[in-house]
Amino acid sequence: MSDRKPIESWLTDMDGVLIHEGVPIPGADAFLKKLRESGKPFLVLTNNSMYTPRDLHARLRRMGLEVPIESIWTSALATAQFLDDQRPGGSAYVIGEAGLTTALHDIGYILTDHEPDYVVLGETRTYSFEAMTKAVRLILGGARFICTNPDETGPSTEGPLPATGAVAALITQATGKKPYFAGKPNPLMMRTGLNAIGAHSETSAMIGDRMDTDVLAGMEAGMQTFLVLTGLTRPEQVEDFPYRPSQIVDSIADLVDRV
Repeated sequence: MSDRKPIESWLTDMDGVLIHEGVPIPGADAFLKKLRESGKPFLVLTNNSMYTPRDLHARLRRMGLEVPIESIWTSALATAQFLDDQRPGGSAYVIGEAGLTTALHDIGYILTDHEPDYVVLGETRTYSFEAMTKAVRLILGGARFICTNPDETGPSTEGPLPATGAVAALITQATGKKPYFAGKPNPLMMRTGLNAIGAHSETSAMIGDRMDTDVLAGMEAGMQTFLVLTGLTRPEQVEDFPYRPSQIVDSIADLVDRV
């Protein structure tokens, strides 16, 4: 890392880095406070497409973490940006929550089940057989299949839940069509996020708790990467991957002085 340029902007995952099961991880508040005071551009990222940045801002504030709305980047926003670049003013049949439908409305997309350009699958707690059947038939009829993120399970207080990637696999089995995933580990999510804050990968860093999404996406986007050990990837698992983060730290608290 000695030959890298100084870090001028930061991207950080949310779950497992800043919070864990709705509780702030020690050091998260100090890290965010240092970022705000530094004036450096930063983003808090999440593959969860259920919530709008305004929703997440309010949820984090209730936990005692202050993150400006404009510093929150979700897979729903990355998906909307991708579709706006690909087919401006298009149409989509959407399975998802307000975070996704709002992002698509904001780019001028028409949400419809009548000959849509795309079927867009996102996170929801109420996946219905009827909606999945409609998605299958629309894809077989020619709609392109887009998915916000590939996560196969999501956390809950009761235990893991089937997530977007698992439902996408069901639709793929029924149609023979694989989706394009816009969220992590697709470096597209990082690049669109960097563009949103006017940052450059050469002088940016990504902090995450997962080797297979956060570190991989950050590395492929050309950023420095920091793996924290407060989330999913354990120290002994790092060697299972054919790539490494720039640095491994115990928690976000160890990075406060790097800002």
